[in-house]
Amino acid sequence: MRYSLWSLLGNAIGGHERWPRAWRSPEPKRFYDVVIVGGGGHGLATAYYLARNHGITDVAVLERGPIGLGNTGRNTTVVRSNYLCDDSAHLYEHALKLWENLSHELNFNTMFSQRGVVNLAFTRHELAEMERRAGAMRLNGIDCELLTVADLKRWIPILDTRDTARHPLLGGLVQRRGGNARHDAIAWGYARAANALGVDIIENCAVTGIRQHGGRVVGVDTSRGHIAAGRVGVAVAGHCSVVMGLAGVKLPIQSFPLQALVSEPVKPVLHTVVMAGHVHVYLSQSDKGELVIGAARDNYVSYAQRGSFHLIEEQLRALLGLFPVFSRLRMMRQWAGIVDCAPDASPIIGKTPVANLYVNCGWGTGGFKATPGSGWVFAHTIVNDEPHPLNRNFTLERFHTGRLVDEAAAAGVAH
Repeated sequence: MRYSLWSLLGNAIGGHERWPRAWRSPEPKRFYDVVIVGGGGHGLATAYYLARNHGITDVAVLERGPIGLGNTGRNTTVVRSNYLCDDSAHLYEHALKLWENLSHELNFNTMFSQRGVVNLAFTRHELAEMERRAGAMRLNGIDCELLTVADLKRWIPILDTRDTARHPLLGGLVQRRGGNARHDAIAWGYARAANALGVDIIENCAVTGIRQHGGRVVGVDTSRGHIAAGRVGVAVAGHCSVVMGLAGVKLPIQSFPLQALVSEPVKPVLHTVVMAGHVHVYLSQSDKGELVIGAARDNYVSYAQRGSFHLIEEQLRALLGLFPVFSRLRMMRQWAGIVDCAPDASPIIGKTPVANLYVNCGWGTGGFKATPGSGWVFAHTIVNDEPHPLNRNFTLERFHTGRLVDEAAAAGVAH
């Protein structure tokens, strides 16, 4: 124990000189079988599953800065699969099952905590919608329980469940297998595991162009030179329309800021994730004791990683209406991520009009929870040039056929 303590102190003072690198920092090669644009959770997961599931290791992940500093590092870390539509339910449930074994799979602690996700109902309409969603979830073999107000009081003792409360409750819905994970751990875990399988992770490498020849993609131009590629997958949450525009592909998505707050740390008082869509707030308590608080997206198109002040006021007003005990709690910091939203609030995962160019975008507020499942199906799509059964209805073609996957109710404020 004495040796370990002194070793730890020595590394802390000495700047970790003897710590091994988690992944290599290679110079980009002139050609790769597959180039993944985007070094967030989805891009790294795709590279990992290309190598692990399909044996394709000649892969480069290109990130314009350090990995994990985009939306992966700017979200509220909620993981759940309580969706209404069959297509969404199956995709997110597959992701949740992967989450349950991911720390072991990657040999990296993702800090996945299945503390449950509770949705609150304040109106009869909202309660009826939860009953409908619970029925759909059960038919798809996904766990859920409807809660009475008495159940909510036992589940969340600090919640104001009085009849005279600012926001009187009628009931709720809980998915016990849902919860939280560590946002940066998922990026680091997939990066290290992909690197170990031979994938090149190239940071500080911005993509500035997508080259085509004869209607097919042949490579990308970057701030570190041209990189030829057999296939290119784009997973750039928040900026996919910009990157795909380099190839002349227009996507039916818009980008909005989605902001969150973190409070000062306090002792453990909230053991679950609470979502209140009707009053526009959701929250959980981190392992450090901070409250992580989110709300609805800002309703203006922007790439600014900050939000409007009136939305902060609105979500804190809702928070105190539900939890008066937090009235003296101070907020430490605020930030925003950029969410790409499709018209039906569902992702786009599939081929594009340019041969050998694939896109993974439009997750809106649901991207983090889907990370493992997204990477799994996107890797399959790139390798086979056709969708996985789980994403066959999430392709661009649905906006021509009209077969939309409308998840606006499940993917709004509560995410």
